[in-house]
Amino acid sequence: MSEKISVAADWKANWTLVLAASVGFSFFSVMISATGLFFEPLTKEFGFSRTLLSSGPSLANTLTAIIGPFFGALIDRYGSRKVVLPGIILTIISIASFSFANGSETQWIVLWLIFGVVAVSIKSTSWTAAVLGVFQQSRGLALGLTLSGTAVSQIVVGPLANWLITVSGWRAAFVWLGIGWGGLTFLLCLFFLFDAHDRAARAAREGTVSNTQDRTLLPGLSAREALRDSALWRVGISNFVVMVLTMGLTLHLFPILTDAGVSRSNAAWLLSLGGIAGITGKLVTGYLLDRFRPNWIGGVTLGAAGLAFLLLMEGISSPTLIIIAMLVNGYAAGTKTQITGFLTASYGGMRNFGKIYSVMAGLMAAASGIGPLVAGMIFDGFGNYAPFLAMGAVGCVLGGILMITLPSYPAWKRKEEIATV
Repeated sequence: MSEKISVAADWKANWTLVLAASVGFSFFSVMISATGLFFEPLTKEFGFSRTLLSSGPSLANTLTAIIGPFFGALIDRYGSRKVVLPGIILTIISIASFSFANGSETQWIVLWLIFGVVAVSIKSTSWTAAVLGVFQQSRGLALGLTLSGTAVSQIVVGPLANWLITVSGWRAAFVWLGIGWGGLTFLLCLFFLFDAHDRAARAAREGTVSNTQDRTLLPGLSAREALRDSALWRVGISNFVVMVLTMGLTLHLFPILTDAGVSRSNAAWLLSLGGIAGITGKLVTGYLLDRFRPNWIGGVTLGAAGLAFLLLMEGISSPTLIIIAMLVNGYAAGTKTQITGFLTASYGGMRNFGKIYSVMAGLMAAASGIGPLVAGMIFDGFGNYAPFLAMGAVGCVLGGILMITLPSYPAWKRKEEIATV
């Protein structure tokens, strides 16, 4: 009877952790989802160019990529909870601070650099490590639910931010997005975010046997071995290429739609439509990752993202095709992080997952910084997004092919598991 109670308690703890992690990841995504909606009011008030508006988040993501491995090491040692809780509070303050923007280009960049430093504590590494560390079965589904937070953010933030800007102005919108979303995130993580580190520590204090495996017995590559692993390099390169393109599209999607003649209100709701498709994509991808070869699932999904770029090109796009593009882009959008996390755990193991995945997340952050800046520079240089959309259509297909050709999982994982039985 006591064993059944323990299993039920573990099941409840695991899935409430997923809930907290999902909301946490949605909070990290708030600024990415909302920034495009602030382009117009900031340009009207301060005359900011789209290159400048894009450079802030680009520099923040680049900084996140540089310091990400340090936080990955902290997560490996102390667990996600001790990194995330103070990080949420600092991120709330950082987002609210954007309300003090006064037209200074230097200040705009500094605000984003501060955001990049504090928000790295609540980026994908924290949530992915927490979830993958406690799930042995249904990993793909659990990770898909966790990363659905980005899609929830995409669904809600567009209409919400547009409403806040319209009703109370862009300054108050930054404050409410930070305090409102961040406050909910903090409460959920305070009560439910207990990963393998926390459970092992609690079991040690109580003198009970824990289902959590000692980290020293977990299978996995060392940091040096991971650096030489060709499969991990290919995962990183594929994801980097696709992330540069899709994150550039994500940040500029709202102005792309309005430039195509879509009203601000309809464009905001179209972003929400993409978010709904994103939730579907993460759940379906999670189900498929648990049952079929993940590199094939990932490669086909990333390659299909190129269709969204193609359908948004001038001369091809139409109201119907724009809706299809939003559905395709939304479906594929968040799966990049999900697929990368799953493949990193499969090829690199969990022993040093925080360090290894933080490098992957660093590549994603760097790509997230480069992509919007490239898209903004192309628009300012050519007066439209056509060259960027063409690059996206081709690049996503190439990235998908690179992932499809990945080898089978390494034999060392099975050997170490046998050795620890």
